[in-house]
Amino acid sequence: MRDGTTLGDFLRTRRSRLTPEDVGITSYGARRVPGLRREELAQLAGVSVTYYTRLEQGQSHQASQSVIEALADALQLSEDERAYLHTLARPVPVRSRRPAKPVGARPGTRQLIDALGDVPAVVIGTRTEVLAWNTLGHLLLAGHLDSGAPDRPADRPNLTRMLFLDPHHRDLYPRWETAAACAVASLRMSAGRDKNDRELAELIGELSLNSEEFAGLWSRHPVANHAYGTRQLRHPEVGALTLELETLTLSDGSGHRVLMYSAPEGSPSQAALQLLRMRSTNIERHSGSTTSTT
Repeated sequence: MRDGTTLGDFLRTRRSRLTPEDVGITSYGARRVPGLRREELAQLAGVSVTYYTRLEQGQSHQASQSVIEALADALQLSEDERAYLHTLARPVPVRSRRPAKPVGARPGTRQLIDALGDVPAVVIGTRTEVLAWNTLGHLLLAGHLDSGAPDRPADRPNLTRMLFLDPHHRDLYPRWETAAACAVASLRMSAGRDKNDRELAELIGELSLNSEEFAGLWSRHPVANHAYGTRQLRHPEVGALTLELETLTLSDGSGHRVLMYSAPEGSPSQAALQLLRMRSTNIERHSGSTTSTT
């Protein structure tokens, strides 16, 4: 994921979605491609066409903050897109980047999610790899997988990979297209922050090769931080659920996040979670009785 190439792709996709009418300028002549021309965007941002062209072609690095802000304003970027543009145009020095190799969830984090017995909770790393989950989180999102898989790096599930390549996980989402778009937009933000992460680049390459849907979404360069909001699920055992996702980003610098799903008090979705919780309790009891007899 070369900085210059990614920056250029992002700028091109964003100027292609705007028309001269959108930004209040007069259009002259036929256009071979949709969107604003380079010279039009440069004029709006108050920079020279030559400078903007070099920036889009990856030939200029460390753009000033004022230029980045001017481009963001001209392109009418969202707050997430604006932050992403800053990470691309002013890359973090290599020495300050986190190690690329993932680590497991801390014991304290595991203890926290286990204490959330009635709340499905999952700990993920910067590549959306599952580092830990509580019993209810496992049964909600991936009951068809071994509950111990997150503890084995070679078998560690990945939420984005499962969404595109695992039919069982994909079937959880009745609005799969929306879920897929959100997942790719979030992964783009991770890629912007961790541009030297070899394993993240390998994941993106794997998904691009094995899923035309992922490749198509990735080429559109979506950027958004979908860390909270309503999630519609269709669970194979307890049926339809409408859950609220909240994400806790840990403050230890690891980039690990805790995903937590909840339902309104007294709602059908809460009843469905309670049914799933009863199953998890039975599983834990059965596991305990099995262990005691061996």
